[in-house]
Amino acid sequence: MKFIIKTDRSTLCSRLALPAIIALLVGCSSTPKITPVQTLPEQTTLPPATHYALSLVGAPYRYGSASREDGFDCSGFVRHVYQRQGILLPRTASEMADALPRADDLRSGDLVFFDTGSGAFSHVGLFVSGDRFVHASSSRTGRVLVSSLNNPYWRKHYTGARRPRAGSH
Repeated sequence: MKFIIKTDRSTLCSRLALPAIIALLVGCSSTPKITPVQTLPEQTTLPPATHYALSLVGAPYRYGSASREDGFDCSGFVRHVYQRQGILLPRTASEMADALPRADDLRSGDLVFFDTGSGAFSHVGLFVSGDRFVHASSSRTGRVLVSSLNNPYWRKHYTGARRPRAGSH
């Protein structure tokens, strides 16, 4: 035996409209679970070098480059930031670590160094505050970004800090 259900378009549309509206309202009213992220301090309280470095977040990564237009590698990024402050730093992370004095108490603007596989000072970033630092990470991430020193990778590879000052290099 065959049953044929006959409905017109307006009845079908009204039957589908109510569940669709309910689904939209429920979806808009639910709140996703958000994990709190440590916020950065007011940028007005940061030194000019840190403030400028943060303005470059999102700039492209490019190995061997040190310009806002072309992109940055890690040492090119740090060098560019400090050059804008009138401080000339060496070109490579290793040379920076060799030329600058150690910083035992991290302050905003200090350089933080990491061993990423090609030497004790193979990567460099600029300390912001708390556990945050800004750096031209790698071709994998493709951009300048802010990371946490408490991230297991960075914590494991951290090798020390240095403090740039006027007259460096």
